[in-house]
Amino acid sequence: MDFKLHKTDSASSARAGVITTDHGVIETPIFMPVGTVGSVKGVSHRELENDINAQIILGNTYHLYLRPGLDVLEEAGGLHKFTSWNRPILTDSGGYQVFSLANNRKLSAKGASFRSHIDGSAHLFTPEGVMDIQRTIGADIIMAFDECPPGDAEYDYARKSLDLTEQWLKRCIGRFDSTEPKYGYNQTLMPIVQGCVYPDLRKRAAEHVAKYNRDGYAIGGLSVGEPAEVMYEMIEVVNAILPTDKPRYLMGVGTPENILEGIARGVDMFDCVMPTRNGRNGMIFTSEGIINLRNLKWKNDFSPIDPLGATFVDIRYSKAYLRHMFVAGEMLGPQIASIHNLGFYLWLVREARRHILEGDFTTWKNQMVKKVSTRL
Repeated sequence: MDFKLHKTDSASSARAGVITTDHGVIETPIFMPVGTVGSVKGVSHRELENDINAQIILGNTYHLYLRPGLDVLEEAGGLHKFTSWNRPILTDSGGYQVFSLANNRKLSAKGASFRSHIDGSAHLFTPEGVMDIQRTIGADIIMAFDECPPGDAEYDYARKSLDLTEQWLKRCIGRFDSTEPKYGYNQTLMPIVQGCVYPDLRKRAAEHVAKYNRDGYAIGGLSVGEPAEVMYEMIEVVNAILPTDKPRYLMGVGTPENILEGIARGVDMFDCVMPTRNGRNGMIFTSEGIINLRNLKWKNDFSPIDPLGATFVDIRYSKAYLRHMFVAGEMLGPQIASIHNLGFYLWLVREARRHILEGDFTTWKNQMVKKVSTRL
């Protein structure tokens, strides 16, 4: 993987660059639609490629390991061939899913033992095993195995958690560097910066991962219950240390406002289930603000879903029609809402990139933050 930084905003830390992988080019800042089990819920590849123009999608190691399973993926030739997706893929190591199984898992220096949410079967994720699993899945960018502490974790817990994550990282890198990709194209490994909400732990974590001189770095363990301002503070602490010539990936974040504020603080890559998950429940993100389609006020509103919608996704339906589909229980409603929201998120990061290159990002960002955080 190669990263070229084209421009940094003069009034902030916002950056515009290009990541090159064997499956294609990614212009940053970028948002990655989440395809947890190998599909972005309710959205076809044709729509992802042609309507939304997703340059990269995310898959999840935990879910893909359990279903369809590594034997199926390996026989297919990896996730790209299994899903007929020919653009880049990033895989989350499964650390967050193990974190979410707090009542059904056990952590040790060896790894994380857990029971499947599908059938209760017992499994063990070790750093070495997670590297082998992601090699078999075949993502272009793979994540180190980490522990993700909750946002309200006590300092002592967060410190011990970071100790474990750093031990696991050394083993991840050892395994990754001693193995080869399975399908004839290059893969790269990103370490993850943890440390909860404690600046000294975040600083320590960032300094630690930077010593490994990898192709990119992820920031994990944020947007897990801490206030947004604390999240922004942690991003600033970490990005002041991470190398400027490598991409930075903020994991699992977030709202349009979060993404704009993350870009302003030097983040290059984002993912979140919010566009599709919230879309399936009738929440629409637009260039003018947030719409709850189930509200009666949209029943007779025949205006487009977004006044700028035609510029980022070919959806011709009105608010009234889309609301009708939700109220009637028509499956096309959540599908259209998901496509629209993803189209909006991708438009938002493209616009951010354009304004960084044109030199007026901060002025534009301050205006957009007010708009995208407004409830209509």
